[in-house]
Amino acid sequence: MTVFDVDIDALTGGSARLDQHRGTAVLVVNVASKCGMTPQYAGLQALWAARRDRGLTVLGVPCNQFGDQEPGSSIEIGEFCAVSYGVTFPLTAKVEVNGPGRHPLYRELVGDGGDIQWNFEKFLVAPDGQVAYRFEPGVSPDDPELVAAVEKLLPR
Repeated sequence: MTVFDVDIDALTGGSARLDQHRGTAVLVVNVASKCGMTPQYAGLQALWAARRDRGLTVLGVPCNQFGDQEPGSSIEIGEFCAVSYGVTFPLTAKVEVNGPGRHPLYRELVGDGGDIQWNFEKFLVAPDGQVAYRFEPGVSPDDPELVAAVEKLLPR
């Protein structure tokens, strides 16, 4: 089983269809709208816009488990991301990333690696669906180490 076999809802409803990303690199990020790191949305959008044609998907996964920093509804989250940061990359429904209610996507991402530390922790998934890299929340989307890891995994 890989992350591409997990079912998660899209922010707008229905399945996010992670299986459609097989063969691409996917940067999965638990996101929040009212966090000190929320401006990372701009960097995530830029990273995705510059590399989506080469096989990168950025997948934002809203979570309200850290300081109640993602309290909004799906509609509010979508509007905030689009208006404030021009986000066009896919967003999923809000989920729990830690604890007994941890979504299966995060069970697959974390494995035996412990809990998610905070908003904007990043997992880079290889085109075969295996987790290749994990980046702490403070690592920005334009950090040279993250960008190099993405470049290494791009299929085209």
